[in-house]
Amino acid sequence: MGSYLGSYATLGLLLVVGAGFFAVAFLANRALRPHRPHAEKLTSYECGLDPVGGDWAQSQIRYYVYAYLYVLFAVESVFLFPWALVFDRPGFGMVTLAEMAVFIGVLALGLLYAWRKRVLHWT
Repeated sequence: MGSYLGSYATLGLLLVVGAGFFAVAFLANRALRPHRPHAEKLTSYECGLDPVGGDWAQSQIRYYVYAYLYVLFAVESVFLFPWALVFDRPGFGMVTLAEMAVFIGVLALGLLYAWRKRVLHWT
């Protein structure tokens, strides 16, 4: 039973050391950094130009949906590469081919849904 609790003691010690390192690093950062705020430093910075207007800007949701769809299909297309590598090997059965057809079908349904909802229209 002693070695069982010793494993937890090792884990607890490691967590305490990690939290201590984290706290010491943040405290050292706060103590060593220069801190001289003034109005010029606290203004927003936009590509070297003086900021114009307020700090609130409205953004349309279609940009986020477009980016989400891109990430979704880019990540899903990564799953096609391992399948393409083993496609010409012997033993590649009809079950694997059917699974990939279902996978591509689900992707096509997602694309069709986005197209029917007019999400893919930029303007």
